[in-house]
Amino acid sequence: MLKKFFQAFRPPQHDNLPDPDAELALGALMVRVAQADRDYKLEEISLIDRILARLYQHNAIEAAKVRATCEKLHAAAPETDTFGKLIRETTGEKERLAALDALWEVVLADGDTDEGEVKIVEEARTAMGLSYNDSQAARARVQSRLEAS
Repeated sequence: MLKKFFQAFRPPQHDNLPDPDAELALGALMVRVAQADRDYKLEEISLIDRILARLYQHNAIEAAKVRATCEKLHAAAPETDTFGKLIRETTGEKERLAALDALWEVVLADGDTDEGEVKIVEEARTAMGLSYNDSQAARARVQSRLEAS
């Protein structure tokens, strides 16, 4: 069912894209957050690669390939909540909370919280079935880790 849904929104030139799973959905959301301020920096790209490697046990090359696919999915995908719903439907609460942490990690990486980035995280959070308190706790966890390093 999700395959048909994504195919309905996918432009013809993107027929070679894989059907998204939770990993690709999270990766596309991280790319979307990183690009929200229209300044997709090398530091953000590297961070997304590291997060994908950490969460999905990829080596650096595998993570970069996944991120590249996620960039294409982000460009071809319909709405932010579509990725969030996919994550909600295919993962447990622990994985959804880890996804929320990852999104906040991308938002806070450059020290400049952009309103567009926060909006994307909040849309994804809602679609993932997580609460506002979950989001605030994730943001605080990530901020604490960044301040400690």
